Amino acid sequence: MLGQLPSDFPLPLDRPFTHQTAREVGLRPNQLTALVTAGALSRPLRGVYVAATTPDSTRLRLACLRLVIPADSVVCDRHAGWLHGAEMVLAPGEHLQVMPLTIFRRRGHGRLRNGLVDGGERSLLASDVVEMEGVQVTSPLRTALDLGRVRWPERAIAGLDAMLRLGAFERDELLAHVHRFTGARWVRTLRAVAPLADGRSESPGESVLRLRLVERRIPVEPQVEVWEAGRFVARLDLADPDSRFGAEYDGEEWHSSPEQRAHDQARRTDADEQGWTIAVFRKENVFGPLADVDRLAAQAYARARSRRGLPT
Repeated sequence: MLGQLPSDFPLPLDRPFTHQTAREVGLRPNQLTALVTAGALSRPLRGVYVAATTPDSTRLRLACLRLVIPADSVVCDRHAGWLHGAEMVLAPGEHLQVMPLTIFRRRGHGRLRNGLVDGGERSLLASDVVEMEGVQVTSPLRTALDLGRVRWPERAIAGLDAMLRLGAFERDELLAHVHRFTGARWVRTLRAVAPLADGRSESPGESVLRLRLVERRIPVEPQVEVWEAGRFVARLDLADPDSRFGAEYDGEEWHSSPEQRAHDQARRTDADEQGWTIAVFRKENVFGPLADVDRLAAQAYARARSRRGLPT
């Protein structure tokens, strides 16, 4: 349950404020920290606070950003995706632990140097930037192209899927712009991953699991509905209808309570009775040094093909 701000709180509750503004009205740093810990205030960005009862919205996020960035700066990468509505592009745990903003300036304007920002200079076309209530932000397409140019393919596919899910551009449009970054850092990742991007993916875990399966040459597609004689049986995270192989990523948020687990088991049992072979993967199977997704997926896919009388 959210904590309550004191009745004599000296700042408006309907808009964000900075650490400096709080000091000017007599609020000490330890008081702000205590209110955040109690759940009365939230800290969406480093140095920015807002009443926890204030509903999250794009407008609120832009109001927060306007307080801490210069007018000639451009919000990029994961924070641009966040503003456009693709919350899953944030770094893991970033909704709990504030990290520096990803903000760049156009080439030749110098880089920002303060503890709030992780950025530098970047070459941007006029079409790469949109204005959102006074804040310059890379467009959804340019944001996707930037999120795809990272070292790790797992992070790239998760970012591209999340941006495609917004519906602001098509994958063909994304692919048509990849050539712009020839010679740029990590463009090889973008070239490899962009053709695999799919906006139907509903979580980073699903995106990375799909990448792993495709790398194993297991031909899955996202969000496949299973029907039997006109009756809806289940919707699978990833599936190959030909072999009736299904793969599901059980993230902690939606697949951990007794009720959620019971629901998952019921629909998977129903799908199994219709001839589907379902493999379930959790975080430890897909991420980290002990990940065994390749072995488990290959075994389950072979079982599915054998069950259907297909060569393995």
